[in-house]
Amino acid sequence: MSRDRYVDFMRAWAIVLVVTGHWLITALVPGPGGQITAPELLATIPWTQWLTLGFQIMPLFFLAGGHAAGGSWSRARETGGTAAGWVGRRALRLLLPVAVYSGLVLLAVGICSAVGVDPDTLALVGWAMAMQFWFLPVYLILSFLTPSLHAAHRRWGLLVPVAMGAAALATDALTLAVRVPYVGLLNYVLVWGVAYQLGFCWREGLLTGRRRIPVAMAGGGGLVFAALITLGPFPVSLILVTGQNPSNTDPPSAAMLAWAVAQVGLCLLAAPAVRRLLDRERVWRAVRHVGGASMTLYLWHMLPVLVVAAFYLIGIAPEPEFGSGAWWGLRLPWLLVLGVVLVGVLLALRPLERRQALLYERIRPAIGLRRPWPLWLGLATSVAALTWFAMRGFAYDGRFPVLPALSLALGTTLVMAHRRTAVPETPDEPRSALKEAA
Repeated sequence: MSRDRYVDFMRAWAIVLVVTGHWLITALVPGPGGQITAPELLATIPWTQWLTLGFQIMPLFFLAGGHAAGGSWSRARETGGTAAGWVGRRALRLLLPVAVYSGLVLLAVGICSAVGVDPDTLALVGWAMAMQFWFLPVYLILSFLTPSLHAAHRRWGLLVPVAMGAAALATDALTLAVRVPYVGLLNYVLVWGVAYQLGFCWREGLLTGRRRIPVAMAGGGGLVFAALITLGPFPVSLILVTGQNPSNTDPPSAAMLAWAVAQVGLCLLAAPAVRRLLDRERVWRAVRHVGGASMTLYLWHMLPVLVVAAFYLIGIAPEPEFGSGAWWGLRLPWLLVLGVVLVGVLLALRPLERRQALLYERIRPAIGLRRPWPLWLGLATSVAALTWFAMRGFAYDGRFPVLPALSLALGTTLVMAHRRTAVPETPDEPRSALKEAA
């Protein structure tokens, strides 16, 4: 009863838009010799890039994550918890399902490689199954930084996201004007960290005490975004488009920062109306179901695409010209079929989810963990492996990724290495990583 239903709604709504957006831009086109290609919709039909304004919902993931993390870390700190214990639990809750998912996908990649599947096809499938992984290393880094970020928040409040935003703008300028290599990577933490830090501020009422604050965020952020894509160097697409430079997401740009601020402002303005809707038990029950399955949805939502691809291989799927009116007319049936397959995937994975939850309860680190160096090493190793998968997929160049696979296994093992001991527990700690972060 103490949970903020609107925060849970944001997570559920965000995950629905992520899944729908990925499915909508995914196209399968049969080619000669029985091969299937996946043309890039945003690159081949440029007007579709405007659709990304409605589907780029990641700022809300990080806003909700900051809101949840601020409360969770505050409770842990009040009950004698350490930063290592809290970070270890957050990391393990995320890494367990990721390790299981990655292990199963890598097993499939190994089998396909052994039986001689075409390397280009394998590389494409491996990329599709890892396209959502970019979020994971960023969120793990922000989780690691949470105790420090929250300490800064307690001291300086709204000045912290303002300073992070200014640093992100400076980083963008160095990248675009001076062309300093690699410095742009900082914006993965700075830009998404602004939304995360705003979650702290939102939780403590710093953004909602006066209505003019969310109005200024929505209006100001929207105007700056419009200026940057019309007068500045940035494209309208808020999703990576091959060959587009600069990009708004790789790394996150000043335009993405402006859009994040605007989106947070709109989210705060919509809160009263949506909260009234969430008082209806049927609506709240649907939100809870989606939120409870958020991690599974996030990780596994591209598997239905591979299942449906089989109908293209055997030649029984409709094959209108890519981008034609008939092709667009089939988008709704395409989404419905993928949704039905995904429901089947969720039902099949339910026993596995239960086992993961039981395993987490048995091996989670103590909330008062001391001597945490294996945890930090495991976290760093896992972040490196997940970053590699996010950039190159599970089968780069059609080959099995031996070193990244071993790195993820080692990193997860090190995070799991601490036995649970009898210590004060943090009350009301959510069990799902994406349900609290997403």
